[in-house]
Amino acid sequence: MYHCSTVIQVFNQCFKASLQTELVRGGHEPIYIPRSPYYPWDRVIFAHGFFASALHEISHWCIAGPERRKQVDFGYWYNPDGRTQEQQTEFEKVEIKPQALEWILSRSADFHFNVSIDNLSGDPHYIEQSANVFKDNIYAQVQEYLQQGLPERAQRFSDALVAYYRNGRKLDPVEFQREAL
Repeated sequence: MYHCSTVIQVFNQCFKASLQTELVRGGHEPIYIPRSPYYPWDRVIFAHGFFASALHEISHWCIAGPERRKQVDFGYWYNPDGRTQEQQTEFEKVEIKPQALEWILSRSADFHFNVSIDNLSGDPHYIEQSANVFKDNIYAQVQEYLQQGLPERAQRFSDALVAYYRNGRKLDPVEFQREAL
């Protein structure tokens, strides 16, 4: 049911013609590549054909403004697994909104969402402590999105996922419980 070809189809129907952006199944690492004289579309490339990776990368794209969408990977830095506490704190700050949006998009597709701390070889004591704060922040951001509305592209994609996966059955705020994280 959750095949990458389906999420590619839904995304590309929403955005390929209108915003010249396509979703592409990639390899080991996800990346965003803006259009160039050699390729006519912006590409949101997700890892390994994983449905969750597609939703996560789409979430970043939905939040990125016009200037960020002109830069490879939206101009963000990335430190690999094994980050220091300071690096992990910075990672979590920039991941709150995308992961909150990913949770909403996941529910839009009736798909299970998992928070990604993305630092498995970091200090286990710190990771455990910061994970709870990070989850609280993601939950608070989801509540804000539900009350104030999603960014325009995110709403459009959420609506398309709801239509495809939920037969139009709207999201219910009750689906978003802090305990689920």
